[in-house]
Amino acid sequence: MSLVELLKKQGYHIIGEHSAIKPCLWLGRSLKGQGACYKSHFYGIQSHLCMQMTPCIACNQRCLHCWRPVEEPFTVKSWDRPETIVDGCLKEQKRFISGYGGIQETDLRRWKDAFEPRHAAISLVGEPTLYPHLKELVALLSERGMSTFIVTNGTRPDVLDKVTPSQLYMSLDAPDRETYLTACNPVADLWDKVNESLEVLGQRDSRRALRLTLIKGVNMKDPEGYAALIKKASPDYVEVKAYMHLGYSRNRLPREAMPKHEEVLSFARQVADAAQYKLALDVELSRVALVSKDGAVKPLI
Repeated sequence: MSLVELLKKQGYHIIGEHSAIKPCLWLGRSLKGQGACYKSHFYGIQSHLCMQMTPCIACNQRCLHCWRPVEEPFTVKSWDRPETIVDGCLKEQKRFISGYGGIQETDLRRWKDAFEPRHAAISLVGEPTLYPHLKELVALLSERGMSTFIVTNGTRPDVLDKVTPSQLYMSLDAPDRETYLTACNPVADLWDKVNESLEVLGQRDSRRALRLTLIKGVNMKDPEGYAALIKKASPDYVEVKAYMHLGYSRNRLPREAMPKHEEVLSFARQVADAAQYKLALDVELSRVALVSKDGAVKPLI
């Protein structure tokens, strides 16, 4: 079964040749007043106003902890224009939202607002920096009144140097090269590129965040090593999050690789102390902690 077929089976909606969108679990819960994702707690993003999408379902890493079918190859034959992707995603988002209008638990005020999403999380599947028109895509979303996250694996520092999202969000899943090659299983040794991206982040004035996804027995080690890399990027925020035993990752990792929330908190404190940051917030349900330079958090929107 091809990657596109597998993604469709999992509820992803393919846009054009290589993009995708999928309604988040928290979108539905937010519409019903049943809570919001940790990005709402950390950054003030309302889940029912968030559009989760990607301009490229292909990826140059095959991370152990990824819940997507990363083992399946995907080759892009031709690149769609940003307008095609944005228009297609907004159309599908509105179609998702329309289905909640007939559900008794739906908050009708939120439902009406949700037809005009205010945030795009460019983080769904694949690596967005592989899309050659990412800068123009972000600019188009901004023109349409939406804030943006770009979530990247940091293997394309040349692209990160040019894009201007509301918050640039980079994964940092290893404290050293050997662990990176094991945890992220890249198509080539891209560790030097990851380090270049950290330096690019360190030169930016705009908001930036790093995310550490912790896998017990694999990369949940050497907090001082992580701290040294964090200092290169000097991010506003660092998210320290547990690997979650979901999707296709269950074929690669045992359930025991998923740390408990108290273990995440303990590791986050060690990293924060070594990097001279402070623990700011945590969300137990998502097993995630947020650290910042001064222990405070400024909402994105």
